[in-house]
Amino acid sequence: MKLIKNILIAILLILSSTAIAQDKDKHFNIEEMHARKWQSLIIQAQLTPKEIDAVKPVFMEYEQLVWKLHEINHDFFKSSFKNAKNGKPNFAELNDRYVENEIKDAQMFKNYHLKLRKLLQPETLFKYYRAERDFKRKLLQDFQDHKPHDRN
Repeated sequence: MKLIKNILIAILLILSSTAIAQDKDKHFNIEEMHARKWQSLIIQAQLTPKEIDAVKPVFMEYEQLVWKLHEINHDFFKSSFKNAKNGKPNFAELNDRYVENEIKDAQMFKNYHLKLRKLLQPETLFKYYRAERDFKRKLLQDFQDHKPHDRN
């Protein structure tokens, strides 16, 4: 389950980067994305004002850490292909970096969960996680709906 979640996050981040590159007229704003996600979580998880105040800093910290990790890895992978000798990057190094990234992502999520479970009741936390999954699913669906069609 964690692997699927991590793969979806990686796909989401890659797709969002691709969307930025393909549509230069629309500027991607990560802060806006975090705000949209936060509003979705508040509504779907039915957070109380007290829970909102307690959870928001934890949410923002986690989102910023995940995004920073993505940016670092995106730059690493991009430069690996760009600077590859003989036209091929060091795939062993890329594979190791990919796995390290997945482990870091899982550890960050575990830390996030440990903080959240101190702030939210189990049922509310379940709704919160479901809201996160729904947001990611909708984001991917929206991207697919706006994807340019093949010219074949």
